[in-house]
Amino acid sequence: MHIQDDFFARKKRELGVSLNRVQKQAVLHTDGALLLLASPGAGKTTTIIMRIGYLIEHKGVHPARIKAVTFSRASAADMKARFARFFPDQTGAAVDFSTIHSFAFEVVRSHFWKSGTTYRLIEGDVDIEDEEQPDGGTTAQRQAAPFSASAVSPSISAKAAAPGLRAASSPRMPSAPGRSPAYSASGMPLPPLHKKFILRHLYKEMTGENITDDQMDDLTTYISYVKNKLLPEARWPEVKCDVPDAESILRRYEHFKRTASDTLLLDYDDMLTIANEALHSDAGLLRKYQARYDYLLTDESQDTSLVQHAIVEKLVHRHGNLCVVADDDQSIYTWRAAEPQYLLDFHKVYPQAAIMKLEQNYRSSRNIVDVANRFIKRNKNRFDKNMFTENPPHTPITIKTLADYKYQAKYLAERIAGFDNLREVAVLYRNNSSSIMIMNEFDRAGIPFYMKDGDNRFFSHFVVEDVLNFMRMTFNDRRPDIFEKIHMKMNGYITRVQMAELKQIGAGGSVFDNLLRYVTLQDYQVKQLQEVKETFEQMRGMPPQKAIRYIRYKLGYEKAIDKMCERLGFRREYLLGILNTLEDIADQLETMEDFAARLKHLETVMKTSKFQKHENAVTFSTMHSAKGLEFDRVYMIDLTDGVIPSSDEIGRLEEGQREDMEEAVRLFYVGMTRARQHLELLAYKMKDGAAVKESRFVTNVRHLQEPPQVPVKASAGAQVRGASGRDAGSRGAAVTGRTAPSVSARAAERLSQKAKLLKPAVEYNPDAYQDPGQLLAGNTVKHRVFGHGEIESVGEERIRIRFTQAGVKELQITTCIEMGLLEPGE
Repeated sequence: MHIQDDFFARKKRELGVSLNRVQKQAVLHTDGALLLLASPGAGKTTTIIMRIGYLIEHKGVHPARIKAVTFSRASAADMKARFARFFPDQTGAAVDFSTIHSFAFEVVRSHFWKSGTTYRLIEGDVDIEDEEQPDGGTTAQRQAAPFSASAVSPSISAKAAAPGLRAASSPRMPSAPGRSPAYSASGMPLPPLHKKFILRHLYKEMTGENITDDQMDDLTTYISYVKNKLLPEARWPEVKCDVPDAESILRRYEHFKRTASDTLLLDYDDMLTIANEALHSDAGLLRKYQARYDYLLTDESQDTSLVQHAIVEKLVHRHGNLCVVADDDQSIYTWRAAEPQYLLDFHKVYPQAAIMKLEQNYRSSRNIVDVANRFIKRNKNRFDKNMFTENPPHTPITIKTLADYKYQAKYLAERIAGFDNLREVAVLYRNNSSSIMIMNEFDRAGIPFYMKDGDNRFFSHFVVEDVLNFMRMTFNDRRPDIFEKIHMKMNGYITRVQMAELKQIGAGGSVFDNLLRYVTLQDYQVKQLQEVKETFEQMRGMPPQKAIRYIRYKLGYEKAIDKMCERLGFRREYLLGILNTLEDIADQLETMEDFAARLKHLETVMKTSKFQKHENAVTFSTMHSAKGLEFDRVYMIDLTDGVIPSSDEIGRLEEGQREDMEEAVRLFYVGMTRARQHLELLAYKMKDGAAVKESRFVTNVRHLQEPPQVPVKASAGAQVRGASGRDAGSRGAAVTGRTAPSVSARAAERLSQKAKLLKPAVEYNPDAYQDPGQLLAGNTVKHRVFGHGEIESVGEERIRIRFTQAGVKELQITTCIEMGLLEPGE
């Protein structure tokens, strides 16, 4: 028995772990570069751990010479725990499991030590669970006071590594949270030393507006994208951001970090860019880290950005022993600069690299695996893989189309309430906003749930706050402080100058009466203000759902939203969606006090749901956050065009840009492959009174699972067997699921008038093209109906083929692939 066979046999005895042929090959391929493409549920983590153990036990590699890098601290901790379980004799071994951020932080500390550069991390959020964050150091490190050279471990100088990033002196410095504020030269208070505080301050200075939470997300994503893509300043305008003046804010943000004080300010992304530049320009530092490790493994590399890939390239340049574990079909973070194209170009960077494919799925039933494998082939820009499983079939994928969106949450609650093992049930959605109504319904039904990535910002969103302020005015119209927050968002047309006059009058008396009596108004303002006053009076004691409709339409709040969207770049459908959700929550509540209390209750429920993580509770999660998880039963909801794919993705596809649509396909694929046995897809026909279309992805799955029945026309020299089994034509061989080529379109038309049409389910064709990327101009093909031909051109959605006898046809690529209509020509 070979030594490697003994290794695998021993681990099978000890752990019951049995690797397949490709997994064993990956474990044994220890020298040189390896790209290991791992389909969902393919046992990639087991393969990685076995590979590390093999390096130590049979190649004699010291554990400290092995570096394993992954995306999040939770994944790194999981790998470390699995390694300890698989190789208990190596529990004292110092295999370095970490994230790329923590490694970059170490490089930055070493780099700044010699130069004596003091620096401070300005990014971190104690409200976010550590395990859900990409690593940027420990919580203590993220919240720490300024770092000085004497406080970190010794290494090499950083002066050359970060040209222009060394802070210049400045007379004043922003205060840290909890300290007295500092002031700018103009006398304005400066923000605390936290990334979001700084950006909030800069946005206010430049636009005169307060930045919303959604805009802050967009802005920080934009900044992170620019840095992770290694884009020079000249290319910043190429990156789309809906936040006004985003490019200018970024420029001022970078300047502020360099010049606000003698302490250099760093965010998470700076750690990556500075570490990369340091390893590039400081030869001594590079040699130090290259000499530290002989083997490097990276997991979840489809989520890795260009700057992260660049750091890895530098580390392995000396020895070349790199194992990259990834799945290009599960790359779902390009919006934050993940670079799946890097994987497709892997041989350009590592010409001698081996590429292996873990295609066997151990997680899901055959029904799910077969459909998911064919579904992902919609995408063209991918490695050709064929996921399969030896698991038995289970129930087919269920597709449920409800009459209206409003029934979705109740349907889910009724379906799930009867299950005993709730921890094996997950509800997945694309957008966090989808969670509010199912949370509301499950809370009412008493069904426990764990919200993996609960987003409390819904309850603090300005739209929610506006609605509550409108309602507050119905109880007490003597509050100029509340009126000031909404006077620009309704039909009153009160200017800021007039509002200032009202505030000078002071408290006491109705704000409407005070405006009408003491403030100079135009005639049209008087009329509008009187109508607004009457509307607020009518709303007193009104049920909350009706009150919200008054706010939207009679007070003109929805028109105000339209103007805000035009001026500030907000997405109208998103803001109106919040209003619609508020109406749904208000349904069946009797008073506005009940409504306010319900919102507060739901906010508390969302915050406390994290304590249900290890309990018998249903998991609510976005599809993004569900990657890496698996459940017996999965429900994917809100599956409509406009959600997944989004309206923007559909629009860009129509303009000939496929990248975003392909990412939406990958995200849907990730959701599907979380299910072990039962997968249910939920769509609906109506939402908020408007017709909606089920997601084209759901339609695709339906066709893949139950191929559409299509008319098959009789062709020359062929005979069609009718439903009775008798011949429908006059000569030739019978055809029962496949037809011979037609002589011409005109001949086929003549024959079709005489022959009966059958509608059999399309027979599976094992020779058919399954990947759109295989359809290339110049190829000869054979069509199930039209016979032999040559591909003239391939577009985004359609293919043009010149058939020998049927002439030129333009066909839908998706239909041809789904129905197995095309196969290679002879």
